[in-house]
Amino acid sequence: QRTKTSAKQDIPTMADQSISSTTTANGNKRQKITPTTPSSSHESPLSSLLPPPQVKSIVSAWLQDDMPSHFDVGGYVVGADVQKAELWMKSPGVFAGVPFFDAVFDVCGGCVIEWEGAAIEGNHIPASPSNKIKLATVTGPVSHLLRGERTALNTLSRCSGVATLSRKCVDIAKSNNWHGLVAGTRKTTPGFRLVEKYGLLVGGAATHRLDLSQMVMLKDNHVWSCGGSIAEAVKKARVVSGFSQNIEVECQSLEEAFVAAEAGADVVMLDNFTPEQLKKDAATFKAKYPHVTVEASGGITMETMPEYFSENVDVISQGKLTQGYDCVDYSLKISH
Repeated sequence: QRTKTSAKQDIPTMADQSISSTTTANGNKRQKITPTTPSSSHESPLSSLLPPPQVKSIVSAWLQDDMPSHFDVGGYVVGADVQKAELWMKSPGVFAGVPFFDAVFDVCGGCVIEWEGAAIEGNHIPASPSNKIKLATVTGPVSHLLRGERTALNTLSRCSGVATLSRKCVDIAKSNNWHGLVAGTRKTTPGFRLVEKYGLLVGGAATHRLDLSQMVMLKDNHVWSCGGSIAEAVKKARVVSGFSQNIEVECQSLEEAFVAAEAGADVVMLDNFTPEQLKKDAATFKAKYPHVTVEASGGITMETMPEYFSENVDVISQGKLTQGYDCVDYSLKISH
C-alpha cells in the first residue's frame, strides 16, 4: 500500500533531509534521501485543487493517444506477471507531478505505488546521471507497468521542469526583495494545460488566468476588432462578466493604461515596455490608480526579470515558464 501521512501545509526543504550514497557494480553512485523530520504527504497540498474524475479523464485520453489501435504487442510479449519497477530521478530539479503519475497507473489498473520517504512534491532534489535518486517502486502486472511507463515519465519530467524554472524565478524575486508575483501565461501546451499550471504552483509561481473563461483579457486584437476603442471594449465585457470576473487590458502606452483604468479595468498589462519606461510609467499610473493591478509582460526572461522589478509593478508574467522549460530526467526500470 502506498505510504502517506497526514496533510501539512509546509513543504520540507533539503535542509530537513539526509542523503546516503551507494555505489553500483558499474561504479555509478545512487543516492537515497531520508527525511530527518516527518513528511506530510508525497503530494503537495496543492493536489487538492485537482478533481480526480477530471484528472482520470485527461490521463485516459493520454493513454488512448499513445495506443490508438488498442493492441499492445509489447504487452503481449511480456505478459501479466506481477513485477516491480523503480522510479529514478536522474537530473536535478523540483519534484512535481505526483497526482498525474499516480493517475496513470490507476487508469492502467492493478498497480500500487510505494513512494520513498523524501519523494515530496516541492522539494528540490540534487539528482544527476551519476547520482540517481530512487523515488518510488511501482508494483503490478508487467504489461500494465510498461503501458503506463512513458506517459507517466513524460508527465513527471515536464511538470518538474515547469516547477524548477518557476522556483528559480521566484527565488530571484525574493532575493531582490520584490513584493510582486511571478506568473505564467496562457501559453501552455494544448491538452497539457492542467499539468503545466500545476507545475507553476508547485514551483511557487502564480498561474495567471487558467483559461479563456476565468478572467477577461482584452488584447490588442480584441480592441482592433471592435473599432479600436479600449473604453468600449471594457464596457462591453463588463456587461456580461458582471462583478465576478476581473477585466485586464493589454496596453501599449501609459495613455492606453489610463483609458483602461478609467473605463473600469481591474488590471492593466504594460506590454513590451523597456525596463526604464516601465518603471517610469508604472509609477505615474499608480499615483493616479493605486487600486489597479499593474502587470509587466512581453519578452521578459529569468535573466532580464530583475531589470523590471519595481514597487509599482505587481505582477511579472513570462510565457517561457510553460514554453521554454527544460525537462527533468526520470526513468522507470523493471527490477531484475
